[in-house]
Formats: sequence, structure tokens, C-alpha cells
Amino acid sequence: MSETQTICWINGEFKSKDKALISVFDHGFLYGDGVFEGIRFYHKKAFRLPEHIQRLFDSAQAIALSIPMPAGELTEIIQQVVAASNLEHGYIRLIITRGKGCLGINPNNCTKPSMVIIADQLNMIDEHKREHGVCLITAATRKLALDAVDPRIKSLNYLNHIMARMEANHAGADEALLLNNNGHITEGTADNVFIEKDGKLITPPTSDGALAGITRATIIELAIQAGITVCEQSIAPYDVYTADACFLTGTGAELIPVASIDGRHLRQCPSDMFKQLSQHFQALIEHEIRT
Repeated sequence: MSETQTICWINGEFKSKDKALISVFDHGFLYGDGVFEGIRFYHKKAFRLPEHIQRLFDSAQAIALSIPMPAGELTEIIQQVVAASNLEHGYIRLIITRGKGCLGINPNNCTKPSMVIIADQLNMIDEHKREHGVCLITAATRKLALDAVDPRIKSLNYLNHIMARMEANHAGADEALLLNNNGHITEGTADNVFIEKDGKLITPPTSDGALAGITRATIIELAIQAGITVCEQSIAPYDVYTADACFLTGTGAELIPVASIDGRHLRQCPSDMFKQLSQHFQALIEHEIRT
């Protein structure tokens, strides 16, 4: 990837990729103490930016982290970063950390949050698999319990997701699904999951540990508009094995059909419902970006 494609904004200054540095004493680096958002932009305009900004502020509020500017100002800076990028379509990583402090986990040692915005490309899957479907496994690594870290917080600590992805890599799979302590599917390592059964669209509820994904909410919205019955309910691996179809959604992933899970090939991939929702999703992007 060309370095000129990567734009970095750190604490009020644009930096080149090789000079985009942060202190080793930053508690985001030392302890994963911070929050983030991933945001897609199309035709030089961020998609559903208000929803992402709101989720960022909610995550920060939940961990008692003060974002050092109002939402409107942050929105303007993101637009400046996108404009400075030479990418027509790309991905933004927005990070807020507790900031630089002393060694030791006490957040009182951090007096000023750090802010980082990166504009770059992100391609989670090759086009062949995006067209014909990915292979999943069920990870042994479990999703953190709801009473440990609320999944609605997009924190910088993704270690359990990384470990699940390592399981997928070791198994030669494309992605892994994480179960909660009750054995219910929560989400993938970087995406939400939907299954289709008897014409209905089913996705795990956030109360089971699923992230309240922006793309997830968009697909639910589009499905309802298309007259598809949507159910948010607990699902087990059995439900995916016996589903008519399955697909993943996420800001990075967008929409990805699933061909198999744990060696079981699904009945349809991609399904007609998936194709329909994909078309509606692309049309929505074009409509919102162009208006």
C-alpha cells in the first residue's frame, strides 16, 4: 500500500505514516484503555457518521473517558481527514485513549486524552470469497461475559477476538464465531452474524453479547422495509448448521455471505435474500452519500 494513501491525524496535527507516533506511556498502548470507531467513507463522505459518533461518545461515557471536543467539532475534523486523503473510498479508524500517564493502571495519572484518526484502505476478504462465501468455525475462545465488559463498549482491548481469529487461522477458516457462557452465538471476531430460516432473518440480541453494530442496524432497517420478518433472538451453533443461509455484517466487512461453518455447508450461498439486501445496502449508500 502506498504511504500516500494513509492519512494520520494525531492530537490536532496531520502526520505522515512514518511519523504518526504516540508515547509508549499512553494508557491506550499500555493497557488498552480507550475506545474506537471504524467508519467507512464512500465518494469522500463518511457513511452514517452521526451514528458512529454517538456510539463513540456512549463508549467513552461508559468508561468515564472525556472526549476533549464536542461531537460537531469531531465531525468536522473527520471530514477534513477524509478530504486530505487521496482515496475516493476508504476506512477511518478513530481512536480516543486515556492519554499519557505513569506506569501503573491508575487512570488518574492521565491528564489529557489522546486522539488519533487514520484514513486508509481496509479489505477484509478477497472478491472471490465475497462472491462465493467464507468458511467459519466456532471458536473455543468465549466472548467476555456481559457482567465483565459490556459489549456495547467498543474498547481497545480485542484480545479475546484476536485469539478467536487465531483459531480460525489455525483451522484454515476465514472467520470465527464466538459463543457466550450460555453457548449462544454472539458475533464474529469483527462482524455481526445473521441467519436465514424459513424466510425470516434472525440475529443474536445485544443482550447475548452481540455488538450493537451500525451495519447490523442498517440491515435490520432495510429488511423490515423489504417486508422481511426480523427476529433478534438467541441462536446456537445448531441453528447456524441448519439455517437456510448465513451472512456477516460490519463496517469493515460490509456484507459477506457464509458458505460453511464447522465443516457443514449451508443450503444457500449467497441466498436470494442476501442478494436483495446487498442491493438495497449499496443503493442506500449511494442515496445517503449523494444527498
